[in-house]
Amino acid sequence: MPPRLDAAKGDITTERLDAIVNAANRQLRGGGGVDGAIHRAAGADRLQAACRGIGECPPGRAVVTEGFDLPARFIIHTVGPVWRGGHDGEPETLASCYRSSLEAADQIGARSVAFPAISTGVYGYPPDLAAEVAVTTVRSAATAVTVVRFVAFDEATLELYVALL
Repeated sequence: MPPRLDAAKGDITTERLDAIVNAANRQLRGGGGVDGAIHRAAGADRLQAACRGIGECPPGRAVVTEGFDLPARFIIHTVGPVWRGGHDGEPETLASCYRSSLEAADQIGARSVAFPAISTGVYGYPPDLAAEVAVTTVRSAATAVTVVRFVAFDEATLELYVALL
């Protein structure tokens, strides 16, 4: 049975679910946007130490750390593609981010997961195309996760998810 999907506008760092997904960079160093917000809210020193212990994460894959100071028990870090016009494997890599994150959630026993709009910030992925990949991929995933929430930072992104759901 596929997970129940919903969408909300808000701050992913306040989600009270088993896991939140971080739109990370390959080096897992924290940065701007959702990545920086998650690092700050989780406790940057401890999260950075945990990420250093992991090393790197290639695009389309996912790794897990504890949630530290977040309400969520876990942070699933995934690295989305940089948009290069859509002809360089970006949709496949983005779909892999969602699948890999759900696989990681299954491995840690997380049954509820919140996703940000992966790759739509500085990586430049068009939000409408990214939302379509996100919803389509999660809907078709074989997972034990029962609830997936797409957390939008702004109203325009929320409207994209609502229309697809």
